[in-house]
Amino acid sequence: MFRSTPSSGMLNWLGLAFIILIADQFSKVLLMGYYQLGDSTYVTSFFNIVRVHNRGAAFSFLSDASGWQRWFFTAIGIAAVLFILWMLKSHPGQRLFSFAMACILGGAIGNLVDRVLYGHVVDFLDLHYQHWHFPAFNIADSAITIGAACLILDELRRVRRTR
Repeated sequence: MFRSTPSSGMLNWLGLAFIILIADQFSKVLLMGYYQLGDSTYVTSFFNIVRVHNRGAAFSFLSDASGWQRWFFTAIGIAAVLFILWMLKSHPGQRLFSFAMACILGGAIGNLVDRVLYGHVVDFLDLHYQHWHFPAFNIADSAITIGAACLILDELRRVRRTR
């Protein structure tokens, strides 16, 4: 049958990252076609769709800066993408680790595309409880979070195996 080689493993993980990137960018283009900045749609008692532009990082960190943060976070994003590609190339057979890296890679590129094209990241998923709202996020952010959780799980499993 088919044998998995390190290069085919890497291609599979890059394929996953590409799917995440496409889903992220498609959702944002769709949103921008129907919503103006600040528009919101009630979906459930705990979830809205809202168009928000984030010029900063996670939780709008540095969003009030004078504009330099666009290029700062773009540079960090490019460095992260290069580092993740190197990590994927170095560990293609470690499935959970590579899955985590692919999720983070797809999300990082998705948000990087936004920064380069628009000068901000487009967020639209709004989870809330009564009047408390979690900061709006997007598919790329979700993929990065899933990837980070999988990295933690992978490390816990690795440490457990070495005992």
